[in-house]
Amino acid sequence: MNKVRASALQALHGIRDGASIAAGGFGLCGIPELCIQALREIGVRNLTIASNNCGIDDFGLGILLANRQIRKMMSSYVGENKEFERQFIAGELEVELIPQGTLAERLRAGGAGIPGFYTPTGVGTVVAEHKEVREFDGRQYVLERGIKTDWAIVKAWRGDRLGNLQYRLTARNFNPLCAMAGRITVAEVEELVEVGTLTPDQIDTPGIFVQHLIVGKHEKRIERRTTRPRPASERN
Repeated sequence: MNKVRASALQALHGIRDGASIAAGGFGLCGIPELCIQALREIGVRNLTIASNNCGIDDFGLGILLANRQIRKMMSSYVGENKEFERQFIAGELEVELIPQGTLAERLRAGGAGIPGFYTPTGVGTVVAEHKEVREFDGRQYVLERGIKTDWAIVKAWRGDRLGNLQYRLTARNFNPLCAMAGRITVAEVEELVEVGTLTPDQIDTPGIFVQHLIVGKHEKRIERRTTRPRPASERN
């Protein structure tokens, strides 16, 4: 039951070209940096990645994009990556833009074994094109499919050798959902704790969803640093 692996390269052993991956994180917060670097080293290509965004040009999933390893992105926000824009406009990258709440629910549904669900989000827009639309109680809803992927890569604050994970703050947005959606889930953590340290109410992802665990240091870049002038009253 010890799921701890020596490295991300070892944990991702067996991944193949054409794999689908659910990648956790929100902006650059809580992204699986070590796994992304390992995918860059392994060099697998034609990947389909479901993730809230695609990092920035030189960090996060952006380094896989720059290396032409991604064939398709399923995302809700892509505005911080110029290479993403260039590849998309040039027809080199397939993109499925998904409303953020819908993306979250599609990942959750896939992890819960739910093949599809109806949502009012996107009705009457390009989001609903080629999808079934039905009326419930006088309102239109579009059918969305749950997302299941071959692999999932996630980042947590703490974890134990059984794979139980605890996230911090914003990192809890998409990581738990991605962890559920992957057939094989690799989790990287900042701290490895003894089994029993995490109480049941602290466990955000139960170990049943995690196959491999790695421990390492993370860079934790800030996506866009914003500052304000210091008030005069605080300058003395």
